[in-house]
Amino acid sequence: MTDERMALVELLQKSGDGDFLRSVAEAVLQILMEADVEGLIGASRHERSAERLNYRNGYRDRTFETRLGPLSLRIPKLRQGSYFPPFLEPRRTAEKALVSVIQEAWIGGVSTRRVDELVQAMGLSGISKSQVSKLCKDIDERVNVFLERPIEGEWRYLWLDATYLKVRDGGRIVSVAAIIAVAVNTEGRREIVGLGLGPSEAEPFWSDFLKGLVKRGLKGIKLVISDAHEGLRLAITRVLGATWQRCRVHWMRNALAHVPKGQHTMVAAAIRQAFLQPDAKAAHQTWRHVADQLRPRWPKLAALMDDSEHDVLAYMTFPFQHRTKLHSTNPLERLNKEVKRRADVVGIFPNEASITRLIGAVLLEQNDEWLIQHRYMQIEGMTELTPPLIDADPAKLPPLAA
Repeated sequence: MTDERMALVELLQKSGDGDFLRSVAEAVLQILMEADVEGLIGASRHERSAERLNYRNGYRDRTFETRLGPLSLRIPKLRQGSYFPPFLEPRRTAEKALVSVIQEAWIGGVSTRRVDELVQAMGLSGISKSQVSKLCKDIDERVNVFLERPIEGEWRYLWLDATYLKVRDGGRIVSVAAIIAVAVNTEGRREIVGLGLGPSEAEPFWSDFLKGLVKRGLKGIKLVISDAHEGLRLAITRVLGATWQRCRVHWMRNALAHVPKGQHTMVAAAIRQAFLQPDAKAAHQTWRHVADQLRPRWPKLAALMDDSEHDVLAYMTFPFQHRTKLHSTNPLERLNKEVKRRADVVGIFPNEASITRLIGAVLLEQNDEWLIQHRYMQIEGMTELTPPLIDADPAKLPPLAA
């Protein structure tokens, strides 16, 4: 490390005033890479060590574009495997999308000081409109291929959730729902299967969205988990013919709204007794018993329990191994947080295409991560949802026509 520090001092002494900062950046990054490689190898350059894991194999040149200008770096090569410094990782698709959305808002004349500061912080103050168009086109093509891909195989569960975003529409700022659809197939693996934009309360919108999934190949769905969006339940019955599970978490919030705050803990604990039962029959019996106990003090809560009993407990008829992930839309919580985090940076989207570009890129990246992870659900439980192809008992087969 002493040699590298001396090299840094010599470099700075030779640098002219105009190149001072760029030279410092190049030298510092080079030192960081050398130290990083030493840690991976387990030994310094030319050092003999029993803990050595690998050997150097020269360098390769790489230009790193920054706000200080292009930096010329020499990336160390390894004899076995490869090394790539973390700060040079290619921009992820979602980061490119975020940049393009901000650029589009900025060039379109709808920027704010905050957006302009973000653009400058990213080093984009000099980017041209043609460069923006090229970047957006590349992202759009990749996102559209992902969102419109065929859905192959048999699927058993579908989660639907809505995230509300603000977008400009004819000089007005309106709220639209970004609907995210996640499904699990018979192999227990989950994928993001769709993204839709529109008014989440309208039944025609939900029907069109679900029909689009079916047209792309979605089939075999037994249970759909979502919040109580108006029109969605009817669309599920008409399009998918599946059972609907109302999100238990959102339902509980609605239920406790009928109870004084000081009683929330007690009432919630009483209702949860139904969720702790081993089977659907016991769950329904406990649910009705709790509703009758709460009815004298909170008749509106009891009426809500009467009306929503089958929707909230629908998951209890499905395999025990899967129930912890079927009773709510919580499995999408982390994904929705990431979507909101990216969207909050933009604030108000310039158009719906920019929403699809940014959110679609986030979903594409998340889906790629899920594909290399372990199964999301146990495959053993899936056999309970698959009916036998044919009854093997000849006595039960229908007679052949004469």
